[in-house]
Amino acid sequence: MKGLARNRDQEERREKGTYDLEALEELLSALIEASGQGAATIVEGRRDLLALRALGLVGPVILASRRSALNLAEDTARSYQEIILLTDWDSKGDEMARIIEQHLRSMGSRPDGEIRSRIKKLVRKEIKDVESLHHYMERMRYLYGP
Repeated sequence: MKGLARNRDQEERREKGTYDLEALEELLSALIEASGQGAATIVEGRRDLLALRALGLVGPVILASRRSALNLAEDTARSYQEIILLTDWDSKGDEMARIIEQHLRSMGSRPDGEIRSRIKKLVRKEIKDVESLHHYMERMRYLYGP
């Protein structure tokens, strides 16, 4: 009887993992497509940039750790029509995203925080930052991929 319950638990985890992988693949595809069409992606630091490049992001990536949120927002709002916020999903990243979004909105921009929010919901128990996303996706593809 315990063996059946254990097998059912493993099957449920596999189904959830497969769903999570599919959802993440769709989100990353949307991010990569928007980036390829010129949307700027705001991340915290260089390792985040490298992880996104490894995932296939080709468009502009702006590092938030290099300057004040206000200066970053001014320059980004002036230079890009589409802006994606992709800071880490820890408390520091949440606060940084909130402040940058406020500044961007005050300048008439409408930054996209939806991708960040959806990725956060899918991975928050596994990883806490953008820089881990590439390795996490590799692991998920190995476990649940085709």
